[in-house]
Formats: sequence, structure tokens, C-alpha cells
Amino acid sequence: MRYDDSPPPPESGSSADPDRHWFTRRSTLVVGIAALAPACLAGWVLTQTLSGAGPDASRSGPAAQPASHSSLAPGQRDAKPGSTPSTSPTTSPTTTAAAPVPAPAKGPLTGKTVVVDPGHNTGNFKHTDEIDQQVDIGTNRKECDTTGTTTNSGYMEAEFTMDVSKRLRTALESQGAKVVLTHETGARAWGPCITERARIGNEANADAVVSVHADGVSAGNRGFHIILPAKVKNGAADTAKIVGPSRELGERIAGNFARTTGSAPANYLGGGTGLVVRDDLGGLNLSTRPKVFIECGNMRDAKDAAQLTSPEWRQKAAQGIADGIVGFLGG
Repeated sequence: MRYDDSPPPPESGSSADPDRHWFTRRSTLVVGIAALAPACLAGWVLTQTLSGAGPDASRSGPAAQPASHSSLAPGQRDAKPGSTPSTSPTTSPTTTAAAPVPAPAKGPLTGKTVVVDPGHNTGNFKHTDEIDQQVDIGTNRKECDTTGTTTNSGYMEAEFTMDVSKRLRTALESQGAKVVLTHETGARAWGPCITERARIGNEANADAVVSVHADGVSAGNRGFHIILPAKVKNGAADTAKIVGPSRELGERIAGNFARTTGSAPANYLGGGTGLVVRDDLGGLNLSTRPKVFIECGNMRDAKDAAQLTSPEWRQKAAQGIADGIVGFLGG
């Protein structure tokens, strides 16, 4: 290979100098390489930038790949480019700390369990075959549940009882009680049966059970009344142990309910005391825990109905019942 610029003598029999062709090709190749070099250099710089390699990158292996957006922990995805998202020393980068659970309220009912039974179910009207099933209540057999009544305008007793029961739950929980509802809106299509309602209170080992209702007698009959269990012992029914404490519970609720709502005891039964004893209610006969029913008013009387359909009055009703329970449980 020649490195000088002087052309070699032509060989005999040749019409062209092969070394000249080689030189021409070499010049073209050099020019091409020279033109290609900057592009290669730019590509190499771009590759190093994208791969994270650089003067400080490890020389012992391939450059580390950047984390994908989907692999970043919550909070890192919003980090600005070039920043290093910080993580809590007690929280893994790939997990989110759980929201703290609020501590139960402390109050006079702390450690107590109250079962609240919203009478009837709005779905009972559509499931009459199911609620008409006969169940054993100790003293006899009767329907699993009933539809309940309505106001003349169509406001259902089951709507009323659920609203008051939820307000009552809130009031009791604010005093520290654990509250169990026998059912909630939409949780079941109908019922539960009166036997199941009693069982829920028994199995919860409730310190008090209140079943919330409203009456449906003729207009002109007004006021509230509390239904207390009679002393019965027959089949699965044995109320001997709860008759006394249930009466005390009922008396406490009656006094506080009248004071808080301004309503008077019923004018059509109970002799003006607001207290009535019955042995034909499965929810009472089958209970082993202190329990009462409260009929908060008469839905068929226009004046009582005006109260029962008022959210403000229902709040007073719930508070009156709650105050009675607090008094009974020693708060």
C-alpha cells in the first residue's frame, strides 16, 4: 500500500491505474466516514442519556433502566422530572398507609350493647306470601312479620321506623354504646321474621333492646305508648327474668320521650300511663334480654301524622328514646 501522493507508473496492458482507483475509493470512504462520525457520536450521546449512563454510571455492567410510570408508588407519579420522591420511613414505597380508624366514642354507655329493631320492612308489601308464614312465638303461632301501617298520604311505617332507628343508633353511639340494627334499608327484600329479630338481640347479649313502631288505629286516637313483655313460660318463651328490667326500661323511655318530643301518652289505652303489657308479641316472648316496643304515635291521625312525617320531630323521638336507654343503663 502506498502512502505518498505520487501516482505509480501504469502497468503494461492496463488502460487504467488500479492504485488510482483505490485512492479514489479511499478518499470517498474517508469522506463518508467523516460525515457519518458526527451522527454516530450524536446517537451514542442520546443512547447514554436515555439509558442513564454517563460519567458516574457503573462500568461493570449495563446501565440501569429507568422505572416505568406504572411501577412507581402512589405519590411518586406526580414527582417532577429529576427529583427523587421521598417516602415515609415507616411506609413502603409500593404501599399506601391506611387511613387511621377513629376511636369509638367514650361515654356513659361505653361497654354496653344496644339492639335497635326497626319495625317491619318496606319490601313486606311485595312479599306477602313470605311474611305470612307461621312461626312459633311460645304462646301460639302467628305471621313471620306484617306490612305495618301507613299515613293517609302513604308514608310507610317501615320508612318511619328505619329513619328513627338510624337516628337512635347515632345518638347511642355518641354515648359510647355498641349498636346493632336487626336489619337495614336495602339489605334484605323482606322481614326479618319476628323470631329472627328476637334471636339477634339474644345472640348479641344486648343490655337493652328496643323495637321501634308507629300505630295505625282510627283518627282521634293520639299519643305514644310502650309495650312491655308479660310473664310467659311456654315452649321457647320464658320471660320471667326480663319482665322486671323491661318495665324499668319502658318507664325510663316513656318519661324521656314525653319530655323530649312534647307528646302525651296514648289516650286510647294504658290508662294514661303510656305503658301496656302484652303476651302476644313474638319479639317480646322470645327475648332473653330486657326489651320493649315503642309505638311513637298514630299514623292514621292527622295531627300525629304531621309529627311522624317531620324530620325534626323524628330526631326528637330518637333522642327521647336514647335518653331513656342511657338512664336505664346507669348513665
